[in-house]
Amino acid sequence: MRLTANWSHVLRKAWSFRLMILASLLSALEVLLPFFEHQIPRLPFATLTLVVVVLATVARLMAQAKFDDD
Repeated sequence: MRLTANWSHVLRKAWSFRLMILASLLSALEVLLPFFEHQIPRLPFATLTLVVVVLATVARLMAQAKFDDD
């Protein structure tokens, strides 16, 4: 396995990557919730994480417009 030539550009611009970062943060929040004194329901975080992961998968399969040279 090796990185693509424009990996840093993909890292900044790809929606699939952005959504996976968001899913990771939501998953971490779900794990941390039991440590808070006021119990927040875990189901909304789990559901939102699932939705974001599905969207990231779809975004990964879709052809995204060419990246602009910013």
